Amino acid sequence: MRSFTARLALTAALLTAALPALAEQFSVLLFTKTGGWHHKSINAGVDAMQEMAERHHFKLDWHEMSNVFADDKLKAYDAIVFLNTTADILNDDQQAAMERFIQSGKGFVGIHSASDTEYDWDWYTKMVGRTFHIHPAIQTAEVEVLNRKFPGLERMPDRFLWTDEYYEFGAERIDSLNYILAVDEDTYDPVADWGQVAGKGMGFHPIAWYHEYDGGRAFYTGLGHMPSTYEDKMFLEHIYGGLYWAATGKGLRKK
Repeated sequence: MRSFTARLALTAALLTAALPALAEQFSVLLFTKTGGWHHKSINAGVDAMQEMAERHHFKLDWHEMSNVFADDKLKAYDAIVFLNTTADILNDDQQAAMERFIQSGKGFVGIHSASDTEYDWDWYTKMVGRTFHIHPAIQTAEVEVLNRKFPGLERMPDRFLWTDEYYEFGAERIDSLNYILAVDEDTYDPVADWGQVAGKGMGFHPIAWYHEYDGGRAFYTGLGHMPSTYEDKMFLEHIYGGLYWAATGKGLRKK
């Protein structure tokens, strides 16, 4: 009996070893370094992204040390995600490596305060598309889907109530942005006053967009301030749709 059991175990092991490895769809660098405000939602976001990687079978590496931004390290990835990064986080050499990464046809995803990052890096602010200016208090508002051709919006209602920290952005840094979500300023109070900085809203207030940029692809969403957001299935589908397009160039419907 023992001999039969041993032979059976050996056979199973040999068969398993002979099976080809199930390679992940693509590989992603998740970056969460902060040089300014540190969002409490970062840990929840990392957990959610790790679960997303398992669910959608892609490789995810999480880093907070900027030395990963070197050509020999970045070549392993198809997309870079800036999750609630803030302020100055990369030096000149690291910035140059990231520029070459995008120029090689790769992708970028910015979540929430990725637009509150690297203001003095002109190339980066154009890639993100707009920069953070100010925000009012966290409030509930109506968000509207503007473009259903982009992946990740399939199950979003045309308009829905959402609670978040709605950034007021500065002017477009580039004219190639394709807007996919907007917040209706008639449904909340957009006024904010921090003394030296104030805001009255934007009128038309986009909150998520995408564009092709410098040989690669970039997706940004201003949603994602609170930890509880990263438990919301609809929000995570929104993030994955942007990531899938950024990493692969696929998912954007023609009709």
